[in-house]
Amino acid sequence: METLAIPIFVLDTTSRVMLWNRACERLTGVPARDIIGTRDHWRSFFEERRPTLADLLIEERAGEAHRPRIGLPDDPHLSAESWCDMPRVGRRRYLAADASPIYDERGRLAAVVETLRDMTDEKLAQIALEQLATRDGLTGLANRRCFDETLHAEWARALRQRQPLSLLMVDVDNFKAYNDANGHLGGDECLKRIATAVASEMRANDLVARYGGEEFAVILPNQSLKGAASVAERIRTRVEQLQVPNRLAPAQRVTVSIGAATAIASPDNSASELVAIADAALYRAKHMGRNRISLPLTEPA
Repeated sequence: METLAIPIFVLDTTSRVMLWNRACERLTGVPARDIIGTRDHWRSFFEERRPTLADLLIEERAGEAHRPRIGLPDDPHLSAESWCDMPRVGRRRYLAADASPIYDERGRLAAVVETLRDMTDEKLAQIALEQLATRDGLTGLANRRCFDETLHAEWARALRQRQPLSLLMVDVDNFKAYNDANGHLGGDECLKRIATAVASEMRANDLVARYGGEEFAVILPNQSLKGAASVAERIRTRVEQLQVPNRLAPAQRVTVSIGAATAIASPDNSASELVAIADAALYRAKHMGRNRISLPLTEPA
């Protein structure tokens, strides 16, 4: 075990470290001489005291330490994956751990061995792929797919809890003309600044997404129409205060129009109706002169 390339440590039945191999030293930054014979192995992985997988297995098998096992059938080992603080090396690592019991010749629990695999690179790659699937590449906001999934999930929750669900549709005014005048790079920069402005007004459980092109959508769970209108006005004001200039018309600044809608979810209506009503409200805001918010003429039941 000492010379294996896989990080391994072994605990006795009182959770004292019996072995801490060289690969474990390299992974944790903790030399074996500092840890052998102690119960401080947890400090190599966590800032605050937490049991390792080996500790949990010892606790689970505590009654077997002094009771012979007849036949020694295969024991289910414990496996887990988690982020670890790794205080000594100063960087978090995502570790896969496996803990297995070791029995003596009389069938009594003698120790527990835990093997570790550093899966940080694989985990970060997985997170990156998940973000590609759910995030808009330009703005970093949720993408249309994520919006659709979240809206249906929030609608189902609103239906269960009989709570209101509000939606804002936000559109950049005259964006085609702005894009033509300032180029695609200028247009992209404009969208990124507006995305940041919109996201800054969100609560923890709200979602802002790039709905498509220059349009954004905001899901506001458990928010009344009055509350949604207040959020919409804050967004409109914040974008106006960005003072993003338009090269084609220097006196003009980039603004947004916003349509709002709210529904109490029921079997008689749907999330798609909420989107349609918010879209209609956005169209009215555009028709009435832009740089304003519009509320629905009628709301879903």
